[in-house]
Amino acid sequence: MGNWLVNHWFSAAVLVTWLGINIFLFTYYFLFFDRNERYFYTRAILGSALAWARASAKCLNFNSMLILLPVCRNLLSFLRGTCSCCRRTLRKQLDHNLTFHKLVAYALALLTAVHTIAHLFNLERYNHSQQATDGSLPAVLSKMHLQGSDKWLNPIHSNQTTVEYVTFTTIPGLTGVIITLALILMVTSSTEFIRRNYFEVFWYTHHLFLIYFAGLVIHGIAGLVRGQTEESMEEVHPHRCAHYLVHKDEDCSHDCCKDPEFGSIPAESWKWVLAPVLLYIFERILRVWRARQKVVVKKVIMHPARVLELQMQKKGFHMEVGQYIFVNCPAISLLEWHPFTLTSAPEEDFFSIHIRAAGDWTECLINTFEQQKLEMPRIEVDGPFGTASEDVFQYEVAMLVGAGIGVTPFASILKSLWYKFQQADQTLKTKKANNVALRFDTATDTVTGLRHKTIFGRPMWNSEFAAVAAAHPRSVVGVFLCGPGALAKSLQKSCHQHSSLDPRKVKFYFNKENF
Repeated sequence: MGNWLVNHWFSAAVLVTWLGINIFLFTYYFLFFDRNERYFYTRAILGSALAWARASAKCLNFNSMLILLPVCRNLLSFLRGTCSCCRRTLRKQLDHNLTFHKLVAYALALLTAVHTIAHLFNLERYNHSQQATDGSLPAVLSKMHLQGSDKWLNPIHSNQTTVEYVTFTTIPGLTGVIITLALILMVTSSTEFIRRNYFEVFWYTHHLFLIYFAGLVIHGIAGLVRGQTEESMEEVHPHRCAHYLVHKDEDCSHDCCKDPEFGSIPAESWKWVLAPVLLYIFERILRVWRARQKVVVKKVIMHPARVLELQMQKKGFHMEVGQYIFVNCPAISLLEWHPFTLTSAPEEDFFSIHIRAAGDWTECLINTFEQQKLEMPRIEVDGPFGTASEDVFQYEVAMLVGAGIGVTPFASILKSLWYKFQQADQTLKTKKANNVALRFDTATDTVTGLRHKTIFGRPMWNSEFAAVAAAHPRSVVGVFLCGPGALAKSLQKSCHQHSSLDPRKVKFYFNKENF
């Protein structure tokens, strides 16, 4: 457990806080709508389904407020790179932005299911009460619309209707259906299989979030769920007057009650999502403006195994090691943007990416550059954005693990180290040259300057981690991976096994590239 906490204590704290807020909101508003006297008459018709619907609605608003923040990449890059109070622990948390985004999305799906089922029960109870003629309190309350247009509690005013009709002919019902369908499509198209094999389906479907937020904002405007007004509560309290509503024809010689008055629950979703939506709009405007800046393709190199290297220049472009950019080729698609790790070093006068054929879009891009004759296809670039690899120089010892095309982020790091070596003063160069042979079998690599040497072959991870732990007993080791999930699990397990909370022992911090 202690080893696990070294890598995950802050993530666990964030998760517990998020869960705690959700549980608090759900519990507080469930009890509020289940017990508050303003909703005494509403509960007489709907029962506990009212509390289930309203409590889940509050949690939906809270999570809808959060869902956009993890994909505001400029905000994350600002926090990672320019915020002085952003320490390594917080920067590591920023690397889990997409994981948190998915977690919130799954919570939205679950809460939407609860909210929808509760309201289906509500509509059925509204309909049943409207058709009832037994003189019960729900039946009487459902007929109050006959006494005035503003006195209704039951939104169904006709005996000749169905739940399905109300669902598709009211603003809350129709927007609820649209929101739910949009959410289902976004969640299902985000599965690993579809993202890897049919990225275009994922990309275009995910833009249904525009419909989701538009529907969410207007969902509660009609105010179909109502409660007794505060003014009416003071004059005709339900505990004193509910009996009178059912037996108003009996002799009432004293203390007669007026009919209660009802008002809608104000729409609140817009208050929750206004700030993050405005922030995201600003983010998109900034990214569109930046993407419109001219990009010059200086060199195109076709490597073996259909790997395309593009060397580019762009005015005002500044990068750090390990960062990535989004690339668009209008000749292929005007809307699709794909992330690629930068393989150049900050010291170079260009920035480069390596693109492997791994899907329709990358195949088309490679073919476009292979077939181009006189004029280069136009490329648009958005970024750069920060990643876990950007923190490589923040650790005393670094272990870089790349598999396949996953070596690209480390190309930038190693190039930068080489340039730093080249730019060093001559006496440093001379010392290194003289010590290469002497220090060949020591634990320090001569070229990179890291405290673990570059070796070749398939690693035995337990042996590698044990050797690093033995050589650097009090160090903080950053383990950086750009590769498949199976390798990530193996490395993460090794980080847990070989880390210790004891300050006298080594600690391994696992960092993985996420796009």
